[in-house]
Amino acid sequence: MLKNHKVKIKPETTPIYQTSVFTFEDLNDLEGYFEQPEQQYMYTRFGNPNSDELAKEVAALEKGYGAVVTSSGTSAILVALLTYCKAGDHVLYAEELYGGSIALLNNELSRLGITATSVPNSYLYTLDDYIQDNTRLLLAETISNPFVQVLDVERLAGETERKGIKLLIDNTFATPVLSKPLTTGTDIVIHSVTKYLSGHSDVSAGVVVYKDENEYKRGQQLVRVYGLNLSPFESWLAARGLKTFKLRVKQQCSNALAVANFLNQHPKVEKVWYPGLEEHPQHEIAGKFGNKIYGAMLSFKINDELATVNKFMQTLQHIQFTPSLAGVSTSISHPEKASHRSISADQRKRLGISTGIIRLSAGIEEPEELIADLEQALAAI
Repeated sequence: MLKNHKVKIKPETTPIYQTSVFTFEDLNDLEGYFEQPEQQYMYTRFGNPNSDELAKEVAALEKGYGAVVTSSGTSAILVALLTYCKAGDHVLYAEELYGGSIALLNNELSRLGITATSVPNSYLYTLDDYIQDNTRLLLAETISNPFVQVLDVERLAGETERKGIKLLIDNTFATPVLSKPLTTGTDIVIHSVTKYLSGHSDVSAGVVVYKDENEYKRGQQLVRVYGLNLSPFESWLAARGLKTFKLRVKQQCSNALAVANFLNQHPKVEKVWYPGLEEHPQHEIAGKFGNKIYGAMLSFKINDELATVNKFMQTLQHIQFTPSLAGVSTSISHPEKASHRSISADQRKRLGISTGIIRLSAGIEEPEELIADLEQALAAI
């Protein structure tokens, strides 16, 4: 190669900018950054090409103005809440919510002077009895964890607008394949990128998607000041996962329907919660917003004995027991001992979370393989 000859490089995939800091020519160059920070990079906590790429792609999927990516789904919820809240404020949340979200709201936000009140599902669309003068927002999930109850987001957005509060929706279970809450009145959408968006169980990340420019800028400030940013490598992995996102989710949803139909007719399964089943209370709502795609998550109940549940889990040959969801491999989890462990026994009892409840996250395998594994495990109990 000739000396000083420059090779033109046009990578198909964005390189990993694995650097904590970027260089400047001089003080004038540095001053230019502070005048127009979106034109270049200074410090990865403030921004990085890989995290920006991921944020832009998710914002486009959700049809938002902009997005910020964070170090986890929980940190994304924190950023979304602090976008609006300060000491002395009050927030509402749907009673059926991920246990970690409930712990954050009740155990940690209170230390910042922010109080929280849960709202039963039956009262979500009539908030009169729960609104206080200092109520700022309501947090809910499009499809709830663990009983996959489906939210009428448009109806709820109308109620929060009438009450003059903001609506935050965790869209992790539904994904933009089924629902785009920002288009039906939601103010902020949150995802655990760890789950479907990344999809390969190798990333811990979150994202907050905004439809308002000023609120988006507030989100950027929170990530910078609190140090909640996502690393370049995990940003790159998540952006890579997005390339197969829609294909993966459609196959996972198809598998979940097949598994739900199988479990629903099995004599050792007491109950199945899946929106694709006609007896599900929100079957019609789910079919409407998902275009007859009902999601990849389901829960079911077997005998309420720990030994029975353990035997079932131990007998499974392909499906793994793991306290997470949405990977390409089908997995099961146990709400009582995992996702909702952090809430009180009384809260779990009120929600109906007992020992026999098992949550299943459908992967991309052949459905016959999954059904065969479940069938032999159920035969063993």
